[in-house]
Amino acid sequence: MNNLNTPRQNYLLNALPTNIYERISPHLERLSLLNGKILYEPGEELPYAYFPTTCIVSKFIYTQDGGSTEIASVGNEGVVGIFLIMGGKSMPNWAVVRSQGCAYRLRKHIFLQEFEHLPERPNDESLHHLMLRYSQALITQVAQTAVCNRFHSIDQRFCRWLLTTIDRQVSDELIITQELIANMLGVRREGITEATQKLQLEGLIEHHRGHITVLDRAGVEDRACECYQVVKVETDRLLHCVH
Repeated sequence: MNNLNTPRQNYLLNALPTNIYERISPHLERLSLLNGKILYEPGEELPYAYFPTTCIVSKFIYTQDGGSTEIASVGNEGVVGIFLIMGGKSMPNWAVVRSQGCAYRLRKHIFLQEFEHLPERPNDESLHHLMLRYSQALITQVAQTAVCNRFHSIDQRFCRWLLTTIDRQVSDELIITQELIANMLGVRREGITEATQKLQLEGLIEHHRGHITVLDRAGVEDRACECYQVVKVETDRLLHCVH
């Protein structure tokens, strides 16, 4: 998966058997998505499933008083639009690109048609099985994020967020503002500024004008809460076939 411009850069698509992949690949449409691009809004029916390759998409909840928090994020390990297989048609959250890059989209009816194809033998892989396992991984991420937001410090949450972001990138450099990070974590910008300064003073990251580079990943992991490992271990377990 060295070519970042192919659907196989997405772990779920890469895990599909050749016959299934060849069946859907002609219908995959490559997109270049910029920061801030809204993929869906609350109550909106989604006409596509999106498979990120180099972009990262955040699932946001906004409150009536203008507050916001990220409840989950999706990178090249997953798919945006998993609720299509659940029959609910829409979700009460927003899906917004927060790290620009590429994704492939598949029309809803083709995605659902392939999902309904069950394998001939129990041990054969299928889109159906992959989507169910990914759904469990996503539920784990949402639940752990709720726990993290309730019990862990801003510093711990910031480190968790840094790790989950660079896991989905080909470099350790992030192009993002402190204000956007604060919005995603549901905290004041001053809290992110203080956390950034601490990590920079310890030589773990380098920060300047909307750029953050992780210099010492092991050090950042030491300062993150257990939520990072809980989600990572469960995701790797459920999607073991794609790693």
